[in-house]
Amino acid sequence: MDKEQAQKRIEKLRKLINFHRYNYHVLDKQAISDAAFDSLKHELYVLEQQYPELITPDSPTQRVGGEPLKVFKKVEHKVPMLSIEDVFSEQELIDWENYLKKLARQAAFEYYAELKIDGFAVALIYDKGVLVKGATRGNGKIGEDVTQNLKTIESIPLKIEISHLRPDLKHLETRLKEKISKETLEIRGEVYMDKADFDKFNQLRAKKGLSLFSNPRNLAAGSIRQLDPNLAASRPLKFLSYDIVTDIGQGLHSQEHEVLEILGFKSGKGRVCRSLSDIMDFWQQINKKRDILPYQIDGVVISVNNNKIFQSLGVAGKSPRAIRAFKFAAKQATTRILDIKVQVGRTGAITPIAVLEPVQVSGVTITRATLHNEDELKRLGAKIGDTVIVERAGDVIPAVVKVLSELRTKKEKNFAFPSKCPVCGTKLSKPENEAIWRCLNQECPARKRENIYHFVSKKSFDIKGLGPKIIDQLMDENLISQASEIFELKEGDLFPLERFAEKKAKNIIESIEKSRDISLEHFIYSLGIRHVGEETANDLAKYFGSITKLRKIDKEDLEKVPGIGEKVSESIYDWFQSKQNQKFIDDLISLGVIIAHQKSYSENQKLKGKSFVLTGSLDSMSRDQAKEKIRLFGGEIADSVSKNTNYLILGKEPGSKLAKAKELGVKTVSEKEFLEMIK
Repeated sequence: MDKEQAQKRIEKLRKLINFHRYNYHVLDKQAISDAAFDSLKHELYVLEQQYPELITPDSPTQRVGGEPLKVFKKVEHKVPMLSIEDVFSEQELIDWENYLKKLARQAAFEYYAELKIDGFAVALIYDKGVLVKGATRGNGKIGEDVTQNLKTIESIPLKIEISHLRPDLKHLETRLKEKISKETLEIRGEVYMDKADFDKFNQLRAKKGLSLFSNPRNLAAGSIRQLDPNLAASRPLKFLSYDIVTDIGQGLHSQEHEVLEILGFKSGKGRVCRSLSDIMDFWQQINKKRDILPYQIDGVVISVNNNKIFQSLGVAGKSPRAIRAFKFAAKQATTRILDIKVQVGRTGAITPIAVLEPVQVSGVTITRATLHNEDELKRLGAKIGDTVIVERAGDVIPAVVKVLSELRTKKEKNFAFPSKCPVCGTKLSKPENEAIWRCLNQECPARKRENIYHFVSKKSFDIKGLGPKIIDQLMDENLISQASEIFELKEGDLFPLERFAEKKAKNIIESIEKSRDISLEHFIYSLGIRHVGEETANDLAKYFGSITKLRKIDKEDLEKVPGIGEKVSESIYDWFQSKQNQKFIDDLISLGVIIAHQKSYSENQKLKGKSFVLTGSLDSMSRDQAKEKIRLFGGEIADSVSKNTNYLILGKEPGSKLAKAKELGVKTVSEKEFLEMIK
């Protein structure tokens, strides 16, 4: 991108960022996620670093927050409430440290790492130990006087005093007592709301037919920045302190946190780190626990711990040089669509795919995202060249969720949805009441390829080492054209392939041989029958018991299978009516595939009618083995926690499911307790 292009992009980014900043900070409205907003700001920051001559005083990177509301009395911050520059990777952290080393001319630093709570920043002024003023950040220099609202928060002391000081902090006692009894003391921190309190609050609003708040931070900000203190008092707000602005002779930032607790403030937990390795360890530990914390956090704040060095490093733009916010991997980010292509799935589904400018989402670099179907493509109005918000949640395929049309340059191109399969040329079909166009040609090369990918996957035949790239090689070299031919391969067939050593060929053939013995439920899943997922495959295996019986089914038989509706039933019946599909099963059996009969389920159905969800890793078994035990005793398995879940089985390092279970009152059991249940 040359300077002229960068200038145009910067102008559009500033306009869009200011629009969303005003909505969020002044009107308390949120049109895009925090992650997407951060991504836009980061792009602007990077462009301005590349072309510093394009930085202007009114750029969003040069100011801290939104303008104060006119209805509040203005408060001037004697010490500006500066913001914190973000970093998103270990490399950016390394670059920052190298930058500090050059500035300070020293080889190493001691740091203090603490949680970056997603709250609303305020400053508290105490005169002779009594709270006299509370102010918002505002634009960093001028804030809003919200003293009466802040006084309603129980975790903010109305009067502070020293109860005791640890021996190593005794040297601060005289100066601190002097400030408390005679002068002023300024404390800064975040007003926030616990996730559980936020959910309850929204539930009450929903019952009253009122609009819901989008997140706890938005609610905290809205509560503090309104005129009726009674309204603030009615909301379960809390305060977490992180800084003593007043000079009391504190040498280290870590000491400030200790003093804050002595003064009666809740202070965020942190750790002294003597290297970037220590910081990474702390960041990773917190990242794993973030979903079960009672409040929302979006990263870890890293500060040079020595306050004298911190001050000497000064300020650059809106942020002190000696502090950074090491953000967790965002679930959303902004990027550009370079092209739009269509993908043919194993069931013939035609899916438009956005080819993206590489971007990090949830810690992974992605270059493609789904646009789902033609209707969704039209709803989004996505064009080639658009700037978009992409989202990746858990293991879900990345998706385009919003087009930022404000950033268009008039060079964007429309995408024409095809009327024929892009691979085999067959005219596409869209059944009534469905949103997806399909290629109905079962011999379509793209469908065959996707079917083979599915056939070898973990929950199917689980042929280790035989991934999509190798399957592509085998198909491109005409060694296989359908899944059954995998079982005809020999080591010698693989040697000529590019980048294939003897050991690699031997390992793949051994893996193929091991996979010949397969359970009935995995075999059914491997067939790729439309609408038949893991649980439906298990239901069919449990009901029919053998592939022989399943191959002879009629519609009446399928109607008796619990949990299988008319649409799924019709799909299964049609698949087994195909002579081609029946021959495929015959071919597999003739090639030595042994399909085990379904294991007889325990007569003791002690878990019948109970629904289980698993989270975290287990010690004595894999999660698939745990699922099998649940089914063995008649239990049901779900992927997500809901009000219908009876038990959440907790493994090591549980994820967000635990927080959801606590919120809904779902009973949690350890691995040991679960094993006791099925004895």
